[in-house]
Amino acid sequence: MKKMMMAATLAAGLGGAAFADGHANDVTLQLQWVTQSQFAGYYVAQEKGFYEEEGLNVTILPGGPDIAPPQVLAGGGADAMLNWMPSALAAREKGLPVVNIAQPFKTSGLMLTCWKDTGIESVADFKGKTIGVWFFGNEYPFLSWMSQEGISTDGGEDGVTVLKQGFNVDPLLQRQADCISTMTYNEYGQVLDAGVSPDDLVTFKYEDQGVATLEDGIYVLEESLEDPVFVDKMVRFVRASMKGWKYAEENVEEAGRIITENDETGAQSEEAQIRMMGEIAKLTAGSDGTLDEADFQRTVDTLLAGGSDPVISKQPEGAWTSMITDKALN
Repeated sequence: MKKMMMAATLAAGLGGAAFADGHANDVTLQLQWVTQSQFAGYYVAQEKGFYEEEGLNVTILPGGPDIAPPQVLAGGGADAMLNWMPSALAAREKGLPVVNIAQPFKTSGLMLTCWKDTGIESVADFKGKTIGVWFFGNEYPFLSWMSQEGISTDGGEDGVTVLKQGFNVDPLLQRQADCISTMTYNEYGQVLDAGVSPDDLVTFKYEDQGVATLEDGIYVLEESLEDPVFVDKMVRFVRASMKGWKYAEENVEEAGRIITENDETGAQSEEAQIRMMGEIAKLTAGSDGTLDEADFQRTVDTLLAGGSDPVISKQPEGAWTSMITDKALN
């Protein structure tokens, strides 16, 4: 899964200046989650020699439930991190000056998957139901969505009861929740693999509800962009990474196999990784790495519409730059 992990004490780690003063050709990338097809573009770029062609030596650091990419970046443990924009913007407002330099994912894969026999047919039917939600920053899009719908998240007949969902689908399978958070490319498939028929489910994609926020962007520290050596390195890194993403889109099975070979945990089969890559390709399609300003503003507007406790309290300034992608693409 993509999990965006954000700790409340991010600002405390601002002492590190990442790797901006390190070797001009060495790049360390911190993933949001464990090795899987969600990150195929980077592994493909490494496997196919795209980074080498740019003169880069790239180290990819897998994530996990106990790894917060913003903290790793703040502490100097990586040059760049992958993060969902809600988490990154919240971190920036709390004092960690992260900047989006590229946006490989054009479309959101986040959705709610519900049991059809609960009577849920529309968002209005969420009232009185229990919904599993990922936290550690993943809750932001959901809370903003419910706020816009005027649905309380404090429980009761007119609100929803929020279940803090672990990074699995057990709450749905065990009937602890009426709906759970899933990604189109991962957990939804896990539900089906458990023997559940699609006919027994109803899904609500955030993209279809108009509350989707940007996922899986590449972020660096703002101060690092003041170093021309670092900027040049990121230009080459983004160019090679996007070449990896486009190759992965066009060669789904090969990309899935590359991921399987690089996944030391063996948590998912090659078949599952290939299936995931097929869904991921739908989310990266249409992106050349450039952040669309309209997509950025949609994300910001969704986060600002959080009622009395919005994810961010004001329009972010300097939270993204096209400097890297402009140079990488030209």
